Amino acid sequence: QLSFLKTFLLEINAFLIGISKTGIPGVGILAIPLTAMVLPAKASTGLILPMLIMGDIFAVSYYRKKAVWKYVLRLLPFAAMGVIIGYFLMGKINDKQLSKFIGFIILIILFLNWYWNKKEIKIPEKFYFAVLMGLMAGITTMMANAAGPILIIYLLAMKLPKTEFVGTAAWYFFILNWFKVPFSIKLGLINFYSLKLNSLLIPGISIGAILGIIFLKKIPQKLFNQIV
Repeated sequence: QLSFLKTFLLEINAFLIGISKTGIPGVGILAIPLTAMVLPAKASTGLILPMLIMGDIFAVSYYRKKAVWKYVLRLLPFAAMGVIIGYFLMGKINDKQLSKFIGFIILIILFLNWYWNKKEIKIPEKFYFAVLMGLMAGITTMMANAAGPILIIYLLAMKLPKTEFVGTAAWYFFILNWFKVPFSIKLGLINFYSLKLNSLLIPGISIGAILGIIFLKKIPQKLFNQIV
């Protein structure tokens, strides 16, 4: 039984995931370490996945016609390979090791995002870059649910308009997150108790998703890129 404070913190995390799915891609990364502070690392990974999927449902429902499918299809096969690699790695590590991995991955990703923004690096549109991004996203999303900022780097490099940006990310993660479900169940990360807790977090995700849609409508493209 979680305390009121821990449940409230998880509700905030759900809100962050909701708003990241429909309005401010990347902000959901904050929910990853915060959830791992409330729950054991593996349990937190299993709890977050259904939250992400619900956010994905909001996003694909609203932006269903906005995806640029060539980018989705370019990345997905290699992301799926990364998920499978991540699945086997998850079976070999414990909570303490996973907790350190989550922290390490998030720090590296945040550094890459900061460095990309500071230096305005020109990222190649070559095929090998899609392979690298896909594999990295697959491994990190299976082990830490932290692939959002990796996709952000890729989509910013593609210079997509804000609605196409969110729509492409929505469909990409909707497909990839559902692909992860059987692996997460097999590992015991998703179970009856985790889903019961997930049901309490639906309001946070819903409010975040609705506010994200409103936010995206009002924000100029340049400011959107800077915030992301």
